[in-house]
Amino acid sequence: MLSYVKRQGKRIWMLTVRELRIFIRRPLLVFCMLIAPIFCAIFFSTMMSEGLPQKLPTGLVDEDNTSTTRQIVRILGSMKTTDLSRRYPTFEAAKEAVLHGEIYAFMYIPKGTTQAAISSKQPQISFYTNDAYFLPASLLMKDLRTTSEMTGLAITRETLRAKGLTDKQIMGVLQPIVIESHPISNSTLNYSVLLTNCIVPGIVILMIMLTTTYAIGMEWKKGTQKFVYHDMAGGSVPIFITGKLLPQTVLYVLQFWMMYVYLYKVLCFPCQSGLFPMMCIGVLTVLAAQAFGLVMFGIFAGQMRMSMSASALVGVLSISMAGFSYPTTAMSPLLIKLSWIFPLRDYFLIYSNQALNGYPIEYAWQPILALLIMMVVPLLFIKRYAYAINHIDYVP
Repeated sequence: MLSYVKRQGKRIWMLTVRELRIFIRRPLLVFCMLIAPIFCAIFFSTMMSEGLPQKLPTGLVDEDNTSTTRQIVRILGSMKTTDLSRRYPTFEAAKEAVLHGEIYAFMYIPKGTTQAAISSKQPQISFYTNDAYFLPASLLMKDLRTTSEMTGLAITRETLRAKGLTDKQIMGVLQPIVIESHPISNSTLNYSVLLTNCIVPGIVILMIMLTTTYAIGMEWKKGTQKFVYHDMAGGSVPIFITGKLLPQTVLYVLQFWMMYVYLYKVLCFPCQSGLFPMMCIGVLTVLAAQAFGLVMFGIFAGQMRMSMSASALVGVLSISMAGFSYPTTAMSPLLIKLSWIFPLRDYFLIYSNQALNGYPIEYAWQPILALLIMMVVPLLFIKRYAYAINHIDYVP
């Protein structure tokens, strides 16, 4: 038994050394496996280093120009997200600026607003956003709406003061119920905490599936699959696959671990569970993503181009199906069930359970089980792999 284990271990080692030599001869493969994921991690974390976009260009059309409307301008200018540095004389000028991309939104205060408010009428303050830029438009919509509401309350406060009410009585009318906001898990409302922790692993998972199918498919393209299978792997599909993918597995696991150290120790992103559980999740995710690539390769019976195209399609779709940009619960029942086969969806559920909320690991048993099942699915294709190695040639 011991001699058998040593013999199989020697075969895996020979295949691993051969694979490392292939890496050296193919810089593009090294770029996809090493440089691209590191670049994406640094790019997304630095791009959103402020948490949310700050000081977005916003315009103002103040046709009234009174002390009350100037107070509105001061309130809006104090918002972190809003850069109220552009003034326009007319509505049409501000509209043209939005259409040309100079500003993302503008507020329009018509002439007679103050007089209408003093006369107990109902003046209208309008604001317009360019929803072609979804994120800045949504953020500015929030600021403009808040400013409009605060303006109405300020006018009401002055009216009540004129009637002789005290400030305490006025606050009882304006805000009878005090609302406190306590965001959990991401108390600083840092946008990067959510997106960087999901987009970067999503890109790495996509690279894992692509390089898995590429590394195995190259044997068909070069016509060496039979030599590697019979002479080096001893006619064993598990040895063939293990030797081919072991260097990638080690490299991707180390990338996940370095990514966690960078995000949770250097950038101090919230990690309620601690670093070790997340590292274990990283190992599980890498193995599941490689298994998914093997399944794609088995389905298309050794055809590298088709298996890589299918892996790329699944990797891109997983960004939408993961649930961090659009809630999965709002999708159709069929898509909800289908989302479990995407490794990124399962990873996101475990990440939010462990890193963001710090729940016990047993509460994440469903996505963990989904990843484990994904890891054993390639065993169903062993005979198909052997058939493809011996009977199916590469199709350009």
